[in-house]
Amino acid sequence: MAKRFALVGLGLIAGLSFNEALAQNSTSKVNLDGSVRTITTAVPFLRISPDARSGAMGDVGVAISPDANAQFWNVAKMPFASKKYGVSMTYTPWLKDLVPDIWLGYISGYAKFGEEDNQAVSASLRYFNLGDITYTDINAQTIGTGKPREFSFDLGYSRRLSPYLSTGLSLRYIYSGIATGVVSGASYKAGNAFAADLGIYYNKTTELDGGRANTLAIGAILTNVGSKISYSANVRDFIPMNLGLGAAYTYQADEYNKVTFALDLNKLLVPSPQVDTAGNLYYPRDKGVVSGMFGSFGDAPGGGGEELREIQISAGLEYWYQEQFAVRAGYFYEDKTKGDRKYFTCGVGVKYNVFNINVAYLVPSGSGINRNPLSNTLRFTLMFELDKIESSN
Repeated sequence: MAKRFALVGLGLIAGLSFNEALAQNSTSKVNLDGSVRTITTAVPFLRISPDARSGAMGDVGVAISPDANAQFWNVAKMPFASKKYGVSMTYTPWLKDLVPDIWLGYISGYAKFGEEDNQAVSASLRYFNLGDITYTDINAQTIGTGKPREFSFDLGYSRRLSPYLSTGLSLRYIYSGIATGVVSGASYKAGNAFAADLGIYYNKTTELDGGRANTLAIGAILTNVGSKISYSANVRDFIPMNLGLGAAYTYQADEYNKVTFALDLNKLLVPSPQVDTAGNLYYPRDKGVVSGMFGSFGDAPGGGGEELREIQISAGLEYWYQEQFAVRAGYFYEDKTKGDRKYFTCGVGVKYNVFNINVAYLVPSGSGINRNPLSNTLRFTLMFELDKIESSN
């Protein structure tokens, strides 16, 4: 019983790659020359795209028009939301082709207030169910079962500083209960961490002749800036601190047709994997949070070229007809030396009165451990947005 330990749970830490993929190019696949150095962190579920709208657009979201899911992408966007109140719910199957009981649930909401609704409060809950695990001893005898779970809870506040500019802050509590017990004399427990997001958003619309208009939006967001997380007394791991930059351009051709082009760039603000004199890969866990963040811009063993390869690129397209029917497509790119995730996405959306439903599909790509966990999976988001709440009196 002393070895009653979620070995599979630890495998999930190593096996789940950063930002919704399996650990591609893991330690065993690193070339001796150090050319492949995938960045991994604890609690990677914090970087999984939680909503079907952005999921259909290649995971862009920093600067596209705000809705209730802006709590994840850029909390600063909330004061620019078209409605006063909103709530969104998303269900995402995970590894659907392999296991039936792993899924991600996400619920978020906001309410605007103040003079001309220039302020907003928001919140979200993210819950990652990693299925049920059967524990065995060294003789492969069943000694119990476990239910590894992870979740995070956010509270956010945002404010418009001018007709075109806003900023926002979110505070986050993170719980990761994927491994508990004792093995080889070491005790493992659930991990806890605290983090914050800080964002800024610019949005300006220019009216043109003939009912036409164009909108330029730019955003920047620091996410998951906070404490390390620990599953044992001896090791503390970085959480996925990230810098996101985004831009979106919307062209309103007439009262019926509107199209948006969006681009996001993301970079992890954690230390890059290092290579020792023997050619072995290791992670500098001894660095502090602040030094790890600022050092992440110049610590890649391959220099500036490798730093640029650590940037993930998302590009998306969204077309609306009469503000009721939407068609979306996108592409996500990650360098082959930093995870090698490349995939196309697509989806549709329907809006009727206060009711919205979005569907996203990730086109199957890769094979084996390089296959994306969301390949051949439909994601659904149900959203309600309204300008006032009716009184029952």
